[in-house]
Amino acid sequence: MNLLQITSFLLVLAAAFGTINYLVFKLPGAIGILVVALLASFGVMITDMIWPSLTIAENLRDLVLGINFSDALLEGMLGLLLFAGALHVKLSDLRAQWRVVFLMATMGVALSTTIVGFGFAWLTGAPILVALVFGALISPTDPVAVLGVLRQANLPKSLETKIAGESLFNDGVGYVVFLVLVGLAFPASDLAHGSEHAGDQINVQVADAFLLFGQEAGGGAIAGLLLGWLTFRIMRHIDDYPLEVLLTLALAFGGYQISLFLHLSAPIMAVCAGLLIGDIGSKKGMSETTRKYVEAFWTLIDEILNAVLFLLIGFEVFAVISDIDNFALISVLSIGLALIARLVAVAVPVLLLQPFRSFSGGVIPIMTWGGLKGGISVALALSLPENEWKPMILTVTYIIVVFSIVVQGLTVARLANRFGREPDLV
Repeated sequence: MNLLQITSFLLVLAAAFGTINYLVFKLPGAIGILVVALLASFGVMITDMIWPSLTIAENLRDLVLGINFSDALLEGMLGLLLFAGALHVKLSDLRAQWRVVFLMATMGVALSTTIVGFGFAWLTGAPILVALVFGALISPTDPVAVLGVLRQANLPKSLETKIAGESLFNDGVGYVVFLVLVGLAFPASDLAHGSEHAGDQINVQVADAFLLFGQEAGGGAIAGLLLGWLTFRIMRHIDDYPLEVLLTLALAFGGYQISLFLHLSAPIMAVCAGLLIGDIGSKKGMSETTRKYVEAFWTLIDEILNAVLFLLIGFEVFAVISDIDNFALISVLSIGLALIARLVAVAVPVLLLQPFRSFSGGVIPIMTWGGLKGGISVALALSLPENEWKPMILTVTYIIVVFSIVVQGLTVARLANRFGREPDLV
């Protein structure tokens, strides 16, 4: 199948599964599509077991494996999704919460990576660097999943900003940490890195790790702010909403690809550019009509890509189904390990800042349970070089992600409404 046929196939299925969910299951949109996709996948497998001559599961598995999920997300969809998410976070709100967001997106990712890594090494006997790679890919919260859940919960603005801001930034930081650790764990292997997934060798020594991190993360932030500012300056001289919508789309697509080419953190670029356009650009560079169209356009893009992404996650079961029985116990234990690591990643920054400001009692439980994993973790696991530990890492990652989205995603709004009513004292 060519790209157009694959895109058409995914959009048709996303629309069909979304309709089934709306009429039958009535779950939140993206989560419902994932559940229906999982049920459809298992239904195909059962049908194939009963009538093996049909080979439906084998054909569908070949189709799913033929769609490079890692490339589709990391090179195509992620920039648009992060840009769309950042558009709705105001800099003024983020400025009031920047300390806790910064600590959770940096210290929190480091703590979680370390706890999961050493715990996974103890559970499985994996080499510590390989286990830390797993810790890095499973530690970031997925902004797509988190922001989708936030729409279902009526949270105080301060708490919503913490959750949204952290999920946007720790994704980019976690991606950079993942790249560094893969370079250390598999120095002679090809790694999926940005637009050069199949051919860019990252051979990193310990002495180079901090330099790479600074280049990726700092360079990505500078690129996002610079490209966002240039786009904003152009938009100030234009009052034509179709053209201005097109400029924001060019910024998200073009800026992401430029960052990949320059080996900067494209996710951080997309977040910084989206924050600037969504706040300063919206206030000073757009008319009221343009603002409405830009918001509506990116909301629609967000919803459509969200649906397709969760559909793909549901179908990725075909990539891991042969190994699920072998790694079932490790997967269950790893869910608990990931939740413990998330608790520490949230609690330590909050406790460090507690002497300087007050937090509501619901911050730690809500942000712990609301730290959903998603497609980014699956994409990073799929991008790993071929090695003896990859099947286990991919299977465990997939189980954690499905648990996170379905179980945590369906209950976090109820938890937030119970514990999140008291606003934070800033």
